[in-house]
Amino acid sequence: MKKIFSSLSVVILFTSCYSSEGKTYLSNVFPNKQKEDSSVINTVGTTIETRFKAPESFERIQLDSNSFGFYLRTLTLKTQGESVMLYNGSLKSNQEAHIAVIDQDIDPVDLQQCADAVMRLRGEYLFQQKRFKDIHFNFLSDGKPRYFLEYANGDLSYKKFRAYMKYIFSYANTASLKKELTVVGIETILPGDVFIQSGNPYGHAVTVVDVAQDAQGNRVYLLAQSYMPAQETHLFINPTNQQLSPWYEAKDGAILTPEWRFESTDLRRFKD
Repeated sequence: MKKIFSSLSVVILFTSCYSSEGKTYLSNVFPNKQKEDSSVINTVGTTIETRFKAPESFERIQLDSNSFGFYLRTLTLKTQGESVMLYNGSLKSNQEAHIAVIDQDIDPVDLQQCADAVMRLRGEYLFQQKRFKDIHFNFLSDGKPRYFLEYANGDLSYKKFRAYMKYIFSYANTASLKKELTVVGIETILPGDVFIQSGNPYGHAVTVVDVAQDAQGNRVYLLAQSYMPAQETHLFINPTNQQLSPWYEAKDGAILTPEWRFESTDLRRFKD
């Protein structure tokens, strides 16, 4: 759980995502042999776009260079084969689920979990674009947005932005984030969309980081997440379709990721 302390009270927010320590991971459906699979991965590729090849007969959808999707597609990745690390420098217990780690540092506190990683990616994009007035996320307690410009009070440095994001992580979760997003159909899936569930007390959220399409309009997508405890954001395999993995087929029904089950109806989008 995330614990938030104040001089007046102690507020406990249920964590954004459920810890699956001790569970049987869905990634055990097949061994992760893709880490060096040249048919899937260009091991010297340094971004999502250059590391992962689109499936046969698919091409990546065109994106505006200033779009959120383009930002995600061009995120820098750590060297192929890197482990996922927790906020405290320890190894994540399940190292079979991921296929790449995004090269983005996390604070040494147990805050940047699943919905937080979604908000971090969105916030980083808006900050890079200097869209400071658009950086805002809702608190769980009252459902109202907290704006970066108000928090910054004239200091638009990256250091201040990171402090703002820690502030957001402490008081927002999947339930508050879900209410900010718009429902979209799986057939229109785009990079930047979010699969999100806000259970009671547990939920989870993952980010669509790339999308490809074939001549018939069928789409496939890549997913990234953080989890609990707070950990590096990483792309993960498709545990139920080794031939397509790490891509997922955009179709109605259940979406089984290595550590969570979503439904296609869980897809949401940020409002631009």
